[in-house]
Amino acid sequence: MVETFPGEGFAPSSELVACIEACLGCAQSCTACADACLSEEHVGELRRCIRLNADCADVCSTTAAVLSRQTSPDLELVRAVLQACMTACAACGTECEQHAQMHEHCAVCARACRACEQACRALLAELG
Repeated sequence: MVETFPGEGFAPSSELVACIEACLGCAQSCTACADACLSEEHVGELRRCIRLNADCADVCSTTAAVLSRQTSPDLELVRAVLQACMTACAACGTECEQHAQMHEHCAVCARACRACEQACRALLAELG
């Protein structure tokens, strides 16, 4: 879809597409991880994980939406959204890594968070 934009985009399409896809994948992983955490026997011990999953999913979804709109972008806003997404992914990834030995869904989610964090970092570097 990005390549159908009738003009020059604000970022190289390969990095932009990779970041949008990583954000959407991370949002899905975080939503599923939070849901799986709610089904665990000791759900109280996963309260922070659930919260960070929900926050990260929302930030990633918003980031994907902002990046998908290429007409007249405010690059300062785009940079701020990318930075917020990196922050959310770092916090959620770190929390999920703490539970990854016991819960496979947390291991999967942590990997998605790290991939999204890296994709945001790469796009941010392209934007300068």
